[in-house]
Amino acid sequence: MALLAALTLAACGRTERPASPRGYAPIIGPSARETAQCLADLRMLGVDYQPLPDRQFGPGCAILGTVKLLDVGVPTTNLGAVRCGEARSYAAWARNAVGPAAYQILGSELARIDSMGSYSCRNVAGTARRSGHSIANAIDVGAFVLRDGRRITVLNDWNSPDPNVRQFLRVIHQSACRRFGTVLSPDYNTAHRDHLHLEDDRASFCR
Repeated sequence: MALLAALTLAACGRTERPASPRGYAPIIGPSARETAQCLADLRMLGVDYQPLPDRQFGPGCAILGTVKLLDVGVPTTNLGAVRCGEARSYAAWARNAVGPAAYQILGSELARIDSMGSYSCRNVAGTARRSGHSIANAIDVGAFVLRDGRRITVLNDWNSPDPNVRQFLRVIHQSACRRFGTVLSPDYNTAHRDHLHLEDDRASFCR
């Protein structure tokens, strides 16, 4: 009984994350040091954000080291929890790539980016593998709204008859590939026919 009590007390002081259920890899989040540096980077960029508490959900799903983006300089709809590194890459892409490309190629300032969400506890389509969305490490972007009223959508305009619109989407796609690990477009498969998938996973996979 004494041994059992000692083991119970020792377990209460453990700080490692609980093991993941069978079938899903353990969730490894950013270290406290990495997150602290990332938050400092966001402040340096002038990004307004709210840190979110770590939470674990279903098998293979958690938000660890995440923020709620409040203002990156370009309004973005439908964003929930985003892992800090993903938020940093997204803010730089939206401000330094999408905004300038809209003005230079389409002749109008960027008014808003419409996302299709960030965190979602789900698998990669057609697989048993968890999506980057299940750890809030991916953002799906579906459309770009310009100050002149135009709304450029990935679904309808990826192969637009307007060469400037096609160029705009290709330019921001290639720019995303330099900032994110995995970037998927309609050229990858039909599951991405209506959005750009932007994931900060260091995979160097651009399609």
